[in-house]
Amino acid sequence: MFRPTLFRGLSVDSADLSGYELDRSRRASLSAEQRRKLSLLRTSSIPSRLKPVSHIYHLVPCPRKCCNQKYVVSTDRSGDIHVHVQGDLTQQDKRCVFLTVHDLGTNHSSMVDFVNSPAMSEIKERSCFIHIDVPGHEENSPDLPDSYQFPSLQTLGEDLVTVLDFLHIRYAVGIGEGAGANILARCGLAHPRRLLGLVLVNCTASTSSVADAFRSRFSRWRGADISQSEEDFLIYHKFGHQISSDSCEPNEKDRMLAEYRSRLRGNLNPHNIKLFVRAFINRKDLLLKGCRPDILLITGTLSPYSSVIEKLYKELDRDRVTILKVEKVGDVLAEAPAKVAQSLLLFCQGQGQLTSLPPPGVERRMSRAMSMEEYDKPNIRRLSLTPSVADSPPHTKL
Repeated sequence: MFRPTLFRGLSVDSADLSGYELDRSRRASLSAEQRRKLSLLRTSSIPSRLKPVSHIYHLVPCPRKCCNQKYVVSTDRSGDIHVHVQGDLTQQDKRCVFLTVHDLGTNHSSMVDFVNSPAMSEIKERSCFIHIDVPGHEENSPDLPDSYQFPSLQTLGEDLVTVLDFLHIRYAVGIGEGAGANILARCGLAHPRRLLGLVLVNCTASTSSVADAFRSRFSRWRGADISQSEEDFLIYHKFGHQISSDSCEPNEKDRMLAEYRSRLRGNLNPHNIKLFVRAFINRKDLLLKGCRPDILLITGTLSPYSSVIEKLYKELDRDRVTILKVEKVGDVLAEAPAKVAQSLLLFCQGQGQLTSLPPPGVERRMSRAMSMEEYDKPNIRRLSLTPSVADSPPHTKL
């Protein structure tokens, strides 16, 4: 059974770890600062020939029971990050591994809903998904303490590699929406060898616009609860012009708004949501030019960031970036999952992943000499700079 080690860097054969163990319930109750001090204390007691302890991890049950496992990973600068694993990581050598980050006003549940949509069923069967909760966005989270400095999008992106290291993930395909897409893009820039590709939904590369700054000053982001103006900002960020468009039926529009408002006022902490919004508004420019992982940009014509994403697409290398623009849609993951799933499949197959699935509209064909399991194994030959002679196709005589 897959069981990550608790203390990375310690060798069981070369040292007695009994003195460094801590009861699981006590470890879960410690604050991030207490765990950091405990880590430093352990480090000072470890013999010099061992690698110092840099992080502490613990396993907790998933409250929604939508994922196989949930971990809390302590990072160097971003504090605790809650990680939800959907799928069997013991099969990661034969599966495509996705790393997802959610948008403002939600958490990993939005990504879980997309993965569980019928259009994603075949991809889901052959993949593992690692869903990230931005600090303070796990369900029923308490207020982040005043002493905690909420990390910037850049810091969050750079710290995501800690999660990949902990779960022993060699490489993954990133899927991010909105602010989460911005975070994943920064992760791909900082750690290009760990992300095969980036699927960025409504990703804004420029700094906060004048309109965003005006909304932040207008709402002021004060108080313990989400005010009406703050809620309006998040609704516009999520759905854009889809709410005012005639293409959306009134009943469908009411359903979407009611569902989104229930999430905002449900198990998410409004104080922590505001901290994430501030980090998004204060974001720095995202320089994707020269990004090594391939990029799939996704947006809808009714998204508030549609024109921004089109501009970004024109600025990037066409050999490494593809764009999907869905007509009459603002929230593409919820309203057009089938089109997103088709583009996602083609994009992953371009990275040598999910090669057992036929492209959309193509009948499935499988050689009798290869099993389904062998078809699902990721093809990483494209990562080799000098392919072997055995991998080269035979010469044909004309």
